Amino acid sequence: MSNSERSIATPYSVITRSGDPLRDYAQILEIANEWQVNTLVFGLPISLDGSLGPAAKKTKSEIKEVQKLTDLNVQTFDERFTTVTAEQIIRDQNISKEKGRGLVDQIAASIILQAWIDTQRNANSYQNIEATND
Repeated sequence: MSNSERSIATPYSVITRSGDPLRDYAQILEIANEWQVNTLVFGLPISLDGSLGPAAKKTKSEIKEVQKLTDLNVQTFDERFTTVTAEQIIRDQNISKEKGRGLVDQIAASIILQAWIDTQRNANSYQNIEATND
């Protein structure tokens, strides 16, 4: 989740797959509705060489299914290295492996969202500079 100003991402919760994708998507959209979300950002597991491997293709397919269920803006963002970064944060905080397991996905998701937010902010700043210079 981010704050209303779209400046800071914070971990919210992890949705564990139930085996029923529609149920899982409904849970995502229920949270989005509860928090009056207007954009969903999905991490896209792009391969290290920049290609879309099987995991990314599966993710894109799932995103299409979610888009059929909502009018919300849906975006993707490269999630490379976010799990590694999340695990490093947990190690740096001296959190035990048992407690850390449940936090990795939450932290990785907030890293993805924060990177997306920062990219959006930087793009908007650049557009504002260009408009000022015109």
